[in-house]
Amino acid sequence: MRILLLAAVAITVLLPQPGGCGDKARRITESFASVYPEGELIETLAAVGYSGAEKIVWDLSWSGGIKLGEIHVETVALKQDGCYEIRAFITTERGAIHYIYPVSDRHVTRVRGEKKLPFYYEVWQKEGYRYQAHRIFEYDQENNRICYTKNGRLEGEYELKGEVNNEFSSFFNSRLMRLKVGRPFTVPTFADKKRVEVAVHPLKQEILEDTILGPVQTVVVLPVMTFRGLYDKTGDTVIWYTDDECRVPVQIRSKIAIGSLTARLSAYENGACTRYFRVGNNLIQNDSNNVIDGGK
Repeated sequence: MRILLLAAVAITVLLPQPGGCGDKARRITESFASVYPEGELIETLAAVGYSGAEKIVWDLSWSGGIKLGEIHVETVALKQDGCYEIRAFITTERGAIHYIYPVSDRHVTRVRGEKKLPFYYEVWQKEGYRYQAHRIFEYDQENNRICYTKNGRLEGEYELKGEVNNEFSSFFNSRLMRLKVGRPFTVPTFADKKRVEVAVHPLKQEILEDTILGPVQTVVVLPVMTFRGLYDKTGDTVIWYTDDECRVPVQIRSKIAIGSLTARLSAYENGACTRYFRVGNNLIQNDSNNVIDGGK
């Protein structure tokens, strides 16, 4: 098992987490899938989330407020009709441990169709001073197959029982579904070489006073899953979304072995979200080649 490093830390707070360990957690998640309905995108919310011009930045910090790095996410409308790209960049550049263990990970997920399911996922990992990896996942949603290559070599071909999200589209799409307290739903996701059901639990409504958006009414969500995915992850993660048409993830908190990690919204821009539109200065520059070329 790889050591939990900052790249893992960043994804830990960005993505849904395991609800427990081993067979017990697996049984819990399987029971969710048999009881809870599958979540569906809400058209009005998807129009905002997939405006093709949303940019989000979080500052990632450890328990005592020590900044570890930043997570940048943006969506871009592609030339193909109905296709979008979710770009994520994880960096330690402005964090406390950058010169000890630098991380620069770039992820590109391409989605399409009414359900905004992935058809292509590419990731470049640069972690520490030695580790680099380039991975590509190609999704054939119609035939329920996935092809996976790593560093130019075929690593696996997988046949699944139904359509799937990847870890990024699962996170992104679940925020655009109906979040009603006490009404859990599932999001099918490909991770750890199989199709798993993420159980998304809207827990409560809560006002967050201290955010870059000002005081906001939020809906607090607990995603539960049993996989580790691309990075090692432990503990529960809780996400605070603005309870409005923009569903901005203003805060994400994750428990780890020692203390907790918090991703707090530090910048946001979305022309389709007139409520907030643009806040913060640390926004991603809209360079269509930056994510792809930067990882090669």
